[in-house]
Amino acid sequence: MVSWQEKANSALKGIKQRYQVPMAELTTFKIGGPLDLLVEPENMADIQKVLTFCQMEKLPWMIIGMGSNLLVRDKGIRGIGIKLGGIFTHDEFYEGLVTAGAGMALGDLAKKTACQGLSGLEFACGIPGTVGGGVYMNAGAYDGEMAGVLKKVQAFDVEKGTIWYDKAELDMGYRHSRFQGSGQVITAIQLDLKIADKENATAKIAELTCQRESKQPLEMPSAGSVFRRPVGYYVGPLIEKSGLKGFSIGGAQVSMKHAGFIVNNGGATAADVLKLIEHIREIVKQKFSVELIPEIRIVGEE
Repeated sequence: MVSWQEKANSALKGIKQRYQVPMAELTTFKIGGPLDLLVEPENMADIQKVLTFCQMEKLPWMIIGMGSNLLVRDKGIRGIGIKLGGIFTHDEFYEGLVTAGAGMALGDLAKKTACQGLSGLEFACGIPGTVGGGVYMNAGAYDGEMAGVLKKVQAFDVEKGTIWYDKAELDMGYRHSRFQGSGQVITAIQLDLKIADKENATAKIAELTCQRESKQPLEMPSAGSVFRRPVGYYVGPLIEKSGLKGFSIGGAQVSMKHAGFIVNNGGATAADVLKLIEHIREIVKQKFSVELIPEIRIVGEE
């Protein structure tokens, strides 16, 4: 019997493929077991091929992006991981309208828009993910979020093909969008930005970058903020007041710089991080009666 991997070799010919890729190489946490197959589609035809193949073979798939909001379990990920390349990493500026591919780094796009004298995306200058990931999670920082700047989003659906969604159709909420669980791949966005003074916009980027560098443990592998912000509280102070700043399990540690982050202190496993997450949740619940909900995506075989 021919394995799905052998079928993929021919069915996805012409698309970059890598087998048994350690997810520790693809995530900012530097943690995670092997991914069965990583593919890098460069255009819509490639995406159609990949999703059609997954549908025919009944294979799970997921977008990997920059691996910045991801904790991959130690046994790794079954099925296919998709990392967008080619046209999905391009952008276009035309009379104030910005169109960007979902595979672009969101922080790079924020800096580029500021340099073009456009304001609104400055908040995203330090978000370490892709444009598509930013939309998927409705990423936000410094009182801004993707929902506030989106005009349209393009997605690919294996049954319906390419679809453009208007802002009103995006169902954006706190760390939520219509694309979660939709089976669609976000491929591009259009932004609704304001014409601004270029110097002011770039100065804002510099200011936010400085704030981020001073307060967040950027020098250590992590997945960013671990928990969603509970109503009426800030996560970092809650964890710090619970006496957990610097607390560690195995190689996973609550950051000494910002208690809302868990860092990989060297050799951390996903199991270490998951135990630490549960310990934090338990202690914070005991002390403050506040339920902390993970913001990072936890994926992979249990």
